[in-house]
Amino acid sequence: MRTARFLVSAVLVLLAVTAWAAERVVVEDWLKHPVGAKGIPPGWKGQNWGSPGYDFAVVENDGHKVLHLKSRDDGSTISKEIKGKVNLKETPILEWKWKAVALPRGGDSCSKATDDQAAQIYVTWPRFPEQLRSRIIGYVWDTTAPAGTICQSEKTGTVTYVVVRSGPADLGKWITEQRNVRDDFKKIYGEEPENPAAVSISIDSNDTHSTAEAFMGPIVFRKP
Repeated sequence: MRTARFLVSAVLVLLAVTAWAAERVVVEDWLKHPVGAKGIPPGWKGQNWGSPGYDFAVVENDGHKVLHLKSRDDGSTISKEIKGKVNLKETPILEWKWKAVALPRGGDSCSKATDDQAAQIYVTWPRFPEQLRSRIIGYVWDTTAPAGTICQSEKTGTVTYVVVRSGPADLGKWITEQRNVRDDFKKIYGEEPENPAAVSISIDSNDTHSTAEAFMGPIVFRKP
């Protein structure tokens, strides 16, 4: 009887875990990375353009492991492949936690001359040739462009920015953001999206020749 009860309990736990896993896909939670690790975290890839500084470090902040990002007149982007892991029809909500500390001076996502942001998270749908036809939505914390603004990058035509947060009012605060990526894609491109292939994190201050600093917490896709 004890064995039977144990087996039933084990099955119930497994079913519960499986159901919970189906409701959310963890892109990154930083838990496996040691505090103090610097540069590009394992499992992520660096960019293939510019002169990135990758002034990144895994730290403890407010009791949680997170990624600390800094920029001094440079831009750094890291990407993680999620191809085959995220079904936007099931888990369309991108949820992440971030905290901006310093915004690039005069940054404006909608202007080529000042296209800098303290914190950015991108979702990518690559199409050949990737530099010309890929579709990328960038959710950003902007310095001056108003929250709610949607604009195509004047520097990179494959990127469309969605300004999620703007200005210094919430600097130094941990904030949880949620975006329905499926709905955003349909609004921007006018069609149903395929499932995305990558998520990227970025910080830059090279166009404004200033500095920026932010923290990035867990990133997940989940059910509505």
